[in-house]
Amino acid sequence: MTVSSVFIIANGMKKESQELSAEILEYLGKRGISGKLVSTKSDEDVLDVPVTTDLVITLGGDGTVLYAARAVNEMGIPILPVNLGTFGYITEVGKDEWKEAFEYFEQHGTNLSRRLMLRITVSRNGHKMWHASALNEAVISSAGIAKVISLDLSLDKTPAGSFRADGMIIATPTGSTGYSLAAGGPILDADMSAVIITPVCPFTLSNRPLVTSGKVVAVTVCSGQRTDLLLTADGQLFFPLEEGDVVTVEKSRSRALLVKSLRRNFTEVIRDKLHWSGEMHA
Repeated sequence: MTVSSVFIIANGMKKESQELSAEILEYLGKRGISGKLVSTKSDEDVLDVPVTTDLVITLGGDGTVLYAARAVNEMGIPILPVNLGTFGYITEVGKDEWKEAFEYFEQHGTNLSRRLMLRITVSRNGHKMWHASALNEAVISSAGIAKVISLDLSLDKTPAGSFRADGMIIATPTGSTGYSLAAGGPILDADMSAVIITPVCPFTLSNRPLVTSGKVVAVTVCSGQRTDLLLTADGQLFFPLEEGDVVTVEKSRSRALLVKSLRRNFTEVIRDKLHWSGEMHA
């Protein structure tokens, strides 16, 4: 891989990001590689990543990677996610190993994980009202306090059932270790091409999580709701829903390209995060 232009997205809320970004910029400068730094304070900041960028480096945590993945969606730009805290599910690369991962990617270009992303659309009375992309999940839930909502689910235009629940999560394999997991969903290998549909605290116990390979998921907000509803993408983008709205979630044509750590893999990360040590844990 020829890397001549790098775009750095640093979480401005983390103190270490300033020091590390300066270190990276100095390294790039000595190598004759163009480097640009953007320090963000909010997930809602608009990023303008040049199309000539060869690599994006994120400094922060999983949230910073989600933010960057949406910004470069459909641009095909790889992301090197550097974690400034404990290792995240997405940010495998530690702050002391960014150079190692960068140079291996530059020389070989093989340490890439191709992650499925979602394309989310809201239609109202036949008109498109909102759209977004997501690396982790789309969540439909009550905007109020613990209210049960009613939703109709269809897969490839085939009715799949009506649900009364606290909400519904449509997650990617990357998002399978997030909110979906907390709601009882399965863990999928991060490089799989599948979507998880997880009801949140369903009123009917037979409503279980469903894994589907590539079907178009459509969720209709039923009439007679007792609360306002909210659609969330990656926990960072929000859109208020109305009765009759149709939320369509399908696979994005593009993948998020994440540079992997050379010191640990997805299995090791979830093993350590979930304490799969073989011992008893409360």
